Amino acid sequence: MAKIIDEVSRTFSEYLLMPQLTLGNHIPENIVLTTPVAKSSRAAPGRFSLNIPFVSASMQSVSGADMAISLARHGGLAFIFCSQPIDEQAAMVARVKSHKAGFVPSDSNLRPETNLREVLEIRRKTGHSTMPVTHNGQRNGRFLGILTDKDFWEFEDDLNAPVSDFMTPKEHVVFGTLGVSLHDANRLLQKHKKECLPILDKDGSLRSLVFKKDYVDHMNNPDELLDGQKRLVTGVGVNTHDYEERMPALMEAGADVFCFDSSDGYTEFQKEAALWARKKYGDAVILGGGNIIDGNAFRYLVEEGGVDFVKVGIGGGSICITREQKGIGRGQASALMAVVAERNRYYAETGTYIPVCSDGGLANDTQIIIALAMGADFVMMGRYFAMTIESPTPRVSIGGRIYKPYWGEGSNRARNWQRYTNRGAQNAGMKFEEGIDAYVPIVGSVREVLSVTLAKLKSTMCNIGALTLRTFAEKAVLTRISEQSFVESGTSNVLSLDKDIPREL
Repeated sequence: MAKIIDEVSRTFSEYLLMPQLTLGNHIPENIVLTTPVAKSSRAAPGRFSLNIPFVSASMQSVSGADMAISLARHGGLAFIFCSQPIDEQAAMVARVKSHKAGFVPSDSNLRPETNLREVLEIRRKTGHSTMPVTHNGQRNGRFLGILTDKDFWEFEDDLNAPVSDFMTPKEHVVFGTLGVSLHDANRLLQKHKKECLPILDKDGSLRSLVFKKDYVDHMNNPDELLDGQKRLVTGVGVNTHDYEERMPALMEAGADVFCFDSSDGYTEFQKEAALWARKKYGDAVILGGGNIIDGNAFRYLVEEGGVDFVKVGIGGGSICITREQKGIGRGQASALMAVVAERNRYYAETGTYIPVCSDGGLANDTQIIIALAMGADFVMMGRYFAMTIESPTPRVSIGGRIYKPYWGEGSNRARNWQRYTNRGAQNAGMKFEEGIDAYVPIVGSVREVLSVTLAKLKSTMCNIGALTLRTFAEKAVLTRISEQSFVESGTSNVLSLDKDIPREL
């Protein structure tokens, strides 16, 4: 007969945190939210960390290039969805990596004989208003000058005239030489009051560009997540079907973190794919596995598959109906606590620390905080980010309010057949859905929603007497609440101005 686990499957809403001693230095300004993503050991530090413990789900309606750019600028990570052609996913990665950097390869280059009409077309396609002029129109051609939108008038000048009539020639351009530090390049921009600094090699060929706006952007986003080349960092979802073709293309595009996108990661398919990636790329690839809900699955993916982090959660997402359709899953709080406990035992045995990501079951900021207190190193969210301006879906007006479409990767709309079929049944199509098609209200930008959540998280950490997430989880004391305690947690015996008393127009 089936084995029955006596423990009740619990959710985050069933717990509250008990305050611990707050000392004088426990203030929000002193809190550090850096958290690991790659596995580490006592002897070898982790290869990758986030500056805030938030990542966006690998979903069509959540994680496009705009989300990846915005989230990285604030210290988090987006996992660009894999339920699309390989070249399109790689193009999204490339767009994120080229969005900004210290030294930017030029991808809008002109020849001297290019006419202004062509310049306007390039500007419409790329949005770039500053374009280097090289002898052959290539990014590393011999530098001849530079053209900006201030050098000509679109509606007054002859659009058939060549760029050479309008560009600022090299002899009047301030430029840096290959090998200059980013700090010194920015000082040159400041000294000469320029917006763009071309970087040339000893032969006079263009190597890269440095922009003032990137410096300003960096100063306005001190937590932004950058790689070794000062490019924004992005994650990608991959599956267990075409990983041998998809992963090399994404590596070539510059993807930083990979994670298997699967409703159930406790499979031999995922182990084989993880071993293939590790054999081909070694520690150069940061790889997450999942989703899982217990310690046995944790051990399997870590010991057999060699993954860097594990993702916890089955059926807890706001648009996921896996539990309803198939009867599999576990309350998210119970699943997370079980995997965290196994992670801690594994660390005690081996000295290797495996980060844990809690994915799903997060209905509000309070539950995000509870998940981190229970030991999650970071949380993955779909609906939370789907409601922002940067999510990839269009705005829709319903009843006078503005919404965005939001659908699960297991819905018919996603057409993500591979995620829910075994290898031998790839052509079988989707027999039933594990996700729904819905709408969510727009609540603001990524910056706006994160600022509120981060303020709550830091305030709670001060209440617990913790300045780091690791200490937060170690010092947290949680208490289960009854149904009446849950009611008591909200407002009671009053008329709410927002809910109960109508406002006069």
